[in-house]
Amino acid sequence: MASKPKTFSFHWGNGIVAEEAQVRTEHHVPTFQLLRYTEGSMEGQVTVRFAQYSLRGRFGRGPLIMSADDLVKMRASLRETPELRALLKALVEGD
Repeated sequence: MASKPKTFSFHWGNGIVAEEAQVRTEHHVPTFQLLRYTEGSMEGQVTVRFAQYSLRGRFGRGPLIMSADDLVKMRASLRETPELRALLKALVEGD
């Protein structure tokens, strides 16, 4: 049985978390998400969310803070998210 995709809802549109890269650290779970809008004024577009979850799985509202070691671990997780990885690569390298 396929798992149900994570969803999100903002006042400008709703959709699914199309791709997600995470690493577990001592204090939290830094997460990069590719959000694909399926409804609203953003329908058909994608955005990137930089988030964090507690170790118990609760979504964090504060800023995402990651160490250099955590970023190395995130690079490995991003190998499983080709579209998200391509967007982040374009951010860093341009074009």
